[in-house]
Amino acid sequence: MIELNFIDRFKTEGKLKKSYKKSKLSYLRRIRWAVAAFYFGMGLCFATWASRIPDIKMALDLSAADLGTILFALPLGQLAMMPFSGKLVTRFGSHRVGVFSLIMYAISLSNMGLATSSWQLALGLFLFGIFGNMNSISINTQGVYTEKLYQKTIMASFHGVWSFAGFTGALIGLGMLSLELSPFYHFLIVGLFVITLVAFNYRYLIKAKKTPITVERKKLFTKPDSALIWLGIIGFGCMASEGIMFDWSGIYFKDVVNAPGPLIILGYTSFMIMMATGRFLGDGLIVRFGRKKVIQTSGLLISAGLFTAVAFPYLIPSTIGFMLVGLGVSSIVPTLYSLAGKNTTVPPGEALTIVTSVSFLGFLMGPPVIGYIAELMGLRFSFAFIGIFGILIALMVSRIKAIQ
Repeated sequence: MIELNFIDRFKTEGKLKKSYKKSKLSYLRRIRWAVAAFYFGMGLCFATWASRIPDIKMALDLSAADLGTILFALPLGQLAMMPFSGKLVTRFGSHRVGVFSLIMYAISLSNMGLATSSWQLALGLFLFGIFGNMNSISINTQGVYTEKLYQKTIMASFHGVWSFAGFTGALIGLGMLSLELSPFYHFLIVGLFVITLVAFNYRYLIKAKKTPITVERKKLFTKPDSALIWLGIIGFGCMASEGIMFDWSGIYFKDVVNAPGPLIILGYTSFMIMMATGRFLGDGLIVRFGRKKVIQTSGLLISAGLFTAVAFPYLIPSTIGFMLVGLGVSSIVPTLYSLAGKNTTVPPGEALTIVTSVSFLGFLMGPPVIGYIAELMGLRFSFAFIGIFGILIALMVSRIKAIQ
């Protein structure tokens, strides 16, 4: 029996079939590769969309404020699906929901390339958000199952694969821009590739049984642990910085840096390279230097990177600045989630729910808000504003006793 409980969303305990426990190591590795392929497909779809935002903005003749408004559609789709994704995974199994949602995620990506008006793009992003949330819950559940089978921590490697997919998506975007391929054909090619990944790997996803458990009745409103709120606030600052890099880095390089041709996504590419590298190296850095020093240094790197890009809006300095931001955001959120799960005053599931909920708001709200600030004050000012978050992260870490 292997007890499974993913962020207390499902109110069930899962148990893996005995056949998995008796499987050969080669088959367990095949399971791990299959789950990693789904992480890769999920990251590739998102990165592909992000790599063509500047072209879509120009094609639809959108202002910064217009784009900021439309970008709200994606988090709205994710928020709309949040109450239901866990229930769907519980009822139908993460393996089924994962397959369905990743296929629909790829189809939604392709359809966004057909948008000829702002409302069509907004609708496409809303659906993209819905299926993205379903996919995130189901595939992370598969990651938890796989980690239990291996009986060691491997979740960081899965998130590293997601980041690597982002880097790959950026490179593909460079190639598509060089070929002057339209966003629709770019998205269609990537979508078909992701569906092919699903076809070759779906049969190796873990099928876990579910058994009902008695859920303790609790008060409707309870005061959360203040340490968890602080962790969530730190996560908010980090994920807001991460979110603007996904959605606005290409536009910054196009409108502020004036990068030529395909090089407009160089900033995004450099950011993704360093974020992926940092996630693969993060565990070792924490063992050597401790969580507090790693988070403090990461916060300062975020600020240093954004301020560098703002102060020196030229190709090489801005690229270096975005690399620093990627390295800065790489280790903060995984470390915060680990700390939340070890909280002694609140059950791990509830602790993770509090921290992830507050953190995720930064990822959802940061990019749209940047659009409005950019419209009023300019894009450089909006990036400088977000740069303050890194300094605040470094300062807040020293106030939280839970971070050692």
